[in-house]
Amino acid sequence: MAKAKHVKRSSASSTPYDRPSGGGGSGSGSAKNNVFKFNTNFGQHILKNPGVSDAIVEKAYLKPTDTVLEVGPGTGNLTVRILERARKCICVELDPRMAAEVTKRVQGTPEQKKLEVMLGDVIKTELPAFDVCISNTPYQISSPLVFKLLAMPNPPRTSILMFQREFALRLTARPGDSLYCRLSVNAQFWAKITHVMKVGKNNFRPPPQVESSVVRIEPKTGRDRPSISWDEWDGVLRVCFVRKNKTLRANWLGTKEVLAMVERNYRTWCAMNGVPIDETIVEDGADEDMEVDNNNDDDDDDGGMEVDDEGDEAPEFFKEIQNSGVTAPKTKSRKKKTRVAELVREKIRRVLEDVTELADKRAGKCDENDFLRLLQAFNDEGIHFS
Repeated sequence: MAKAKHVKRSSASSTPYDRPSGGGGSGSGSAKNNVFKFNTNFGQHILKNPGVSDAIVEKAYLKPTDTVLEVGPGTGNLTVRILERARKCICVELDPRMAAEVTKRVQGTPEQKKLEVMLGDVIKTELPAFDVCISNTPYQISSPLVFKLLAMPNPPRTSILMFQREFALRLTARPGDSLYCRLSVNAQFWAKITHVMKVGKNNFRPPPQVESSVVRIEPKTGRDRPSISWDEWDGVLRVCFVRKNKTLRANWLGTKEVLAMVERNYRTWCAMNGVPIDETIVEDGADEDMEVDNNNDDDDDDGGMEVDDEGDEAPEFFKEIQNSGVTAPKTKSRKKKTRVAELVREKIRRVLEDVTELADKRAGKCDENDFLRLLQAFNDEGIHFS
């Protein structure tokens, strides 16, 4: 009686390949069925359609002298097309198995010398100089990757990036659109962003649960590049978009945490500039619980659904409020109200109502010029956000 063949279980963990369960074949048949075990927790959805890969590289308008950064090369379907057109391709890959796979893909070919693979997290990695970025982006790093590219001292000439469809629509949304949010304002303030094409989920292996889109990001340079502080700009937007369908008056004056944050910033500015502040306690005693966020502010709400929840969209103090719920009854603060607190509140009111006249406007309807006017008015009052 012939002996049954036993497969060593220990050998399965030493290779990125695994025989699909239920496959009882042997020899060339079983080798043909070996597939790469993709880790969807890393966003490993490999673009399998060669037509889409060709279109993405074509839209990058590569020059023979270009150095290209590719984020998450996977098995190298985009990489081999980039190497045909560019001088060099730098791939940043988090998964060592994938890094080995893309390296093996060009081994023994002329393109081998043009490929450099960096193992690590692209968000935490110091990147070398490059001209163009092309990426089938892992969706969980979409926002950090966009702003890492835009914040570079010498940003790439252009970036052709694959994103989840909703994220791509947020990037290109305009004031008044349902998906218009802090991400839209920030990205469009620092770059020109255009939608390139839609990509269906069946173009990937394994298919993701959402549709995708490709966008082109061209950072503003020279005179077009904003010269204001990123921290200042984003600090204003964070408060404005805490609840984008509320009025700016409600967002700035209707929450004690915002007022406390602005007061701290104002005190810091006064200390740095030698401006005296009045610590006198006002006669009415404790700081009252202010809530100007009335129901009338919900007239233009999107059916009660906030679409600008990007994880780090809200400041930390608002995350704490949202996580704790609203079941606890409101009580008056025990903190004594000082003259400087009254002064800060009056400065905010003056900026919103008298200077910019944006108090009754919602962030979802404001454009970048409105936010620039708001930031300038706050700075003129000695209120900063960095």
